[in-house]
Amino acid sequence: MTIASICRPSRSPWDQPMDRFFRIFPCLADPGRRSSLCLKLALVAIHLIYAGVLFLFDGDLIENTKKEPLYTALYLLLFVVTLIQYFATSLSSPGYALDAMQAINERNAVYRKAPETSNQPASSRNGSFVISMEGNQTGRNILGSPSASWSKLVADLYPFSSSIRTWTCTYCNVEQPPRAKHCHDCDKCVLQFDHHCVWLGNCIGQGNHCKFWWYLFEETALCLWTGVLYISYLKAHITRVWWQDAIMILLLITLAVCLIFLLLLLLFHSYLILTNQTTFELVRRRRIHYLRGIPERVHPFSRGVRRNLYNFCCARNTIYRFEPLPTSEEIEEKSRPYTCSDVVTCRCC
Repeated sequence: MTIASICRPSRSPWDQPMDRFFRIFPCLADPGRRSSLCLKLALVAIHLIYAGVLFLFDGDLIENTKKEPLYTALYLLLFVVTLIQYFATSLSSPGYALDAMQAINERNAVYRKAPETSNQPASSRNGSFVISMEGNQTGRNILGSPSASWSKLVADLYPFSSSIRTWTCTYCNVEQPPRAKHCHDCDKCVLQFDHHCVWLGNCIGQGNHCKFWWYLFEETALCLWTGVLYISYLKAHITRVWWQDAIMILLLITLAVCLIFLLLLLLFHSYLILTNQTTFELVRRRRIHYLRGIPERVHPFSRGVRRNLYNFCCARNTIYRFEPLPTSEEIEEKSRPYTCSDVVTCRCC
């Protein structure tokens, strides 16, 4: 036995099979991805357990399904749609600042190659993406020039009187527009960053916040419907088999806790949508440089309830939306107390 073999750390019998496994599936070599995959499998398993126990124990539900299959078919449809929405949200892009910057550069390259007589508008399309500007501020036509670079676009999103003109990320070296934040889990800057969801293994941002809300809505409805079925079973079979009742009661208590959490989360994100805020902006408002000095009761990016709902629900996922910071005059206007005439004219809408 040589000295090198003595000094070499002992390897577990599992190390060689795991190394071979990681060579076949290199994406799972990252501990974060393995953790995300395990959480996804656990969530799917929890759904299957709740539905499986219900159909396994409740014989009356099977009989009613044979007589009236529509009720059970709708429940199973919601079950499948919820899981599909979960994976669609987890695999969707939240909208990365680096992708938007590349889209701007590609757009500029197309305009440099295109003839001067081209009829394509400057803020129109380039391939599969569309770039749009929120707000209507005089003298701030950011995309009016075909050669508008990413740096100029980001700089013009801040008020001219602001001391902070650009904010460059120290991790990915990308100039961040307002509402963008670097996610350390994804290692990218996310446009309109909301939060990083551990259960989804993905960031929630401008590109998938709508999908995330619909997933919460469907998951809440599924939990509520499952709870009703569990309660119906317990009412009819509470004194038959004690161990089945114990399992159903334990699952029902866990389901009730999850339902309360999901309902509160759904209401919270509904409030964020109506006021055009993000979780990060609401929780860390005092630490965000572009929100300092703005009263807490003022929502600087809100365009009214109807406009906020329209932008959230109807805006295409291929659009990169850049919202400029409001000027001091706009902040003063938003800070003005509501009067009776404002209520009649639907100022908040």
